[in-house]
Amino acid sequence: MNLDILYQDEDIIVVNKPAGSTVIPERFNTEAISVNKALEEKLGQKIWVVHRLDRDTSGVLCFAKNEEAHKSLSKQFQEHSVGKFYAGLVHGRVTSEQGRIESPIAEHPTIKGKMVVNRKGKASITDYRVVEQWPMHSLLQFQIHTGRTHQIRVHSSNMGHPIVADALYGSGEPFLLSGIKKKYKLSTKDEDEKPLLNRLALHAYRLVFVNMEAKEITVEAPLPKDISACVQQLNKQMNKQQKQF
Repeated sequence: MNLDILYQDEDIIVVNKPAGSTVIPERFNTEAISVNKALEEKLGQKIWVVHRLDRDTSGVLCFAKNEEAHKSLSKQFQEHSVGKFYAGLVHGRVTSEQGRIESPIAEHPTIKGKMVVNRKGKASITDYRVVEQWPMHSLLQFQIHTGRTHQIRVHSSNMGHPIVADALYGSGEPFLLSGIKKKYKLSTKDEDEKPLLNRLALHAYRLVFVNMEAKEITVEAPLPKDISACVQQLNKQMNKQQKQF
């Protein structure tokens, strides 16, 4: 696993997690390498997991190098004092340019591993802001103030705009150029169209926390190539220039 280290000091290390990788070893797939094990091999020391990202979510992921740092960071996450920002490509045009979603989230009553909005669920707060919009898609910035399982995916889907290629809370269909380009023609070299993106279009692009020296640290990871390629093609069809967060 090729890990891009975004920030590192004596106590903390932050990496850019690749999409498709797990944070910790899988229960039933012991041969698959996880980010924490890959990082331990790279550093030659034990590291502590502070928070997690879904397998198909890419982006900023923080680990502690010792127990004291783990305790400090874990407390910040538990108290929701960490700034957690995500970029998500969603289906449809979002009517309100920005807003706050405060729908409680609970486990689905019958489908294991799936979450659902439920008034008896745990309090969940997500802020969103439209960064760019096109006829059938929107690029949003999400900031989560709680850390519920699949929080952004549940809230986004519940407001009618599921994350692109989300098989659990949306259609799961990949992002195809033929879906947005008029008079699209398949190359003579290809038998089938290759998706520009075929995984959850969600990326943790910024994390803000306080290190062991009481200094506020902001770590960012740029949009990955697959999401960026979708944005570029959407802009190309609309003759627009890509915006920055």
